[in-house]
Amino acid sequence: MLSKRVKELRKQKGWSQQKLAEKADLAFNTITKIEQGIAEHPNLKTLIKLANVLEVGLDELVGRK
Repeated sequence: MLSKRVKELRKQKGWSQQKLAEKADLAFNTITKIEQGIAEHPNLKTLIKLANVLEVGLDELVGRK
């Protein structure tokens, strides 16, 4: 669920994976792995960075309504 959600939120912003990585101060590979579902359990620090830059709460980021 996280992989689809991150990709969906990124596309809503009109950002590439590279742009998201830069804005969140994360490695491009991290974004790629999350969106491909390879990194199924990213650490909390990574999730917080993504939620902040995508302007959503952690619950929304991981697909909880």
